[in-house]
Amino acid sequence: MTKILVVDDEVSIVKLLQFNLEKSGYEVVTAYDGMQALDMVKSEQPDFIILDLMLPKMDGMDVCKTLRQEKILTPILMLTAKDDELDKIIGLELGADDYLTKPFSPREVIARVKAILRRIQVTPEAAASPEHLVIAMGEIRIYPEKYEVYRQDTKVELTPKEFELLLYLANHQGRVLTRDQLLNAVWNYDFIGDSRIVDVHVSHLREKLEDDTKNPRYIKTVRGLGYKLEG
Repeated sequence: MTKILVVDDEVSIVKLLQFNLEKSGYEVVTAYDGMQALDMVKSEQPDFIILDLMLPKMDGMDVCKTLRQEKILTPILMLTAKDDELDKIIGLELGADDYLTKPFSPREVIARVKAILRRIQVTPEAAASPEHLVIAMGEIRIYPEKYEVYRQDTKVELTPKEFELLLYLANHQGRVLTRDQLLNAVWNYDFIGDSRIVDVHVSHLREKLEDDTKNPRYIKTVRGLGYKLEG
């Protein structure tokens, strides 16, 4: 059973999400402040984290940053009462996979959780025979079934959304993809006006895969259109 950690200092929101997530078949554990959230991640090892931005003791931004610095790549859906573009971008830059502004419906939260988990699911059959599927580009090797990326012989630590974006680009090598196409394909819903989300994740990928981020070898910017990946 997929385990989800719900972190929010508002008891009513925690109970609402817990009820609906459990009704949908998930196991739910809860935390009410940032420090407790970090402890729960280590003790419970959840498969997914729903994380409020405004928390006592340590806010959601710092929780997210700490987890990513410690190479904990559990998918994070960040919640906030703020409808602020800057908050949204900062959260994504720190490693959150998705972002949802309050008020929200439990149905929308569950839909987004399912969309992210669906993409990172590895079947037992795939885990047993992961080597036969590989996408190669120069020094980069992508193993879709293992959800792993290597540069030469070194494993590259990517968040789930970074991996999904790279894999989609790799599956369309040489083809120019607009930001809207990437939003629809990787985030699976309409992010009108939020194309910066793509730019942030491309920037992260370049930092991890390129020798020179200003003159990238792999992920090229096509001015006025979008991006394309070259081998």
